[in-house]
Amino acid sequence: MKVKELQGLSAEELNQKVQAFKKELFDLNYQRKMGRVEKPARFSLLKKDIARILTLLRERESNGSKN
Repeated sequence: MKVKELQGLSAEELNQKVQAFKKELFDLNYQRKMGRVEKPARFSLLKKDIARILTLLRERESNGSKN
């Protein structure tokens, strides 16, 4: 996902996306262990998306505490 798309979402929506991405990552890891991963590149994309969202949440938190 693009950062611009994520910036328009609320904190609750971002947390829901993080949970969904973590679940998908868990499922992909399970598939990898079973030897049935269709899109191995999805691992890195999910990890990067999770990191982007968590960074946005931390930025919002730090900006909120400064005011």
